[in-house]
Amino acid sequence: MAGDDDKKIIQSWHKNAAAWISAIQNQAIESRNLATNKAIIDAVMERAPSTVLDVGCGEGWLSRALIDCNVNVVGIDVVPALIEQARKTSSGTYYLCSYDEIAESQIRDSTFDAVVCNFSLIGKKDVDSLIGTIPRLLKNKGVLYIQTLHPLMYCEKEHSKDGWREGSWDGFGAEFSDPAPWYYRTKASWERLLGESGFVNIECREPRCPGKENPASMLFVCELAG
Repeated sequence: MAGDDDKKIIQSWHKNAAAWISAIQNQAIESRNLATNKAIIDAVMERAPSTVLDVGCGEGWLSRALIDCNVNVVGIDVVPALIEQARKTSSGTYYLCSYDEIAESQIRDSTFDAVVCNFSLIGKKDVDSLIGTIPRLLKNKGVLYIQTLHPLMYCEKEHSKDGWREGSWDGFGAEFSDPAPWYYRTKASWERLLGESGFVNIECREPRCPGKENPASMLFVCELAG
């Protein structure tokens, strides 16, 4: 079941690539405009990395923002239409690559000051495997940044158990269809997965939109042990 749901995520993004590109171009996602875009850029640039791997880069908006800050960026994504758009609009280097292909991809011999996963980790099996691979892609003192859905925003109970949830495009527009399922993880579950993969000093931030009580996201800043 989990493997099937991971595949459904990719299938959904294939179907919704054009709608996503349009939404980003038109700044149609309120929480990103008000909070989460700035949160991830500011978090990464606090340490002024020279090189960044943008995992699940989509159409490349974050890569472009970091390039504007004089960062050398490599982006990967599994959706051809998104990679094509990123290549058209950015001077970064982009590869068509799934998460389980990273170890065998063109970046296998590369290391980075930072790896960024911005709302790109919503599956189970593929995400678990990816987190275990990322330490090999980081330089000494490298940092992993993960911005993801906040548990309190999407479940009624704060301490809900991990598990698959139905997806939704609520608030994204009528152009979107076939929402992908997503794997709900508690904060403790994320921290456990990161710790088991060798990350320490795991800081969790909670960006908020102005005037909103609940966090807009959960943002982890993770250092490697040693």
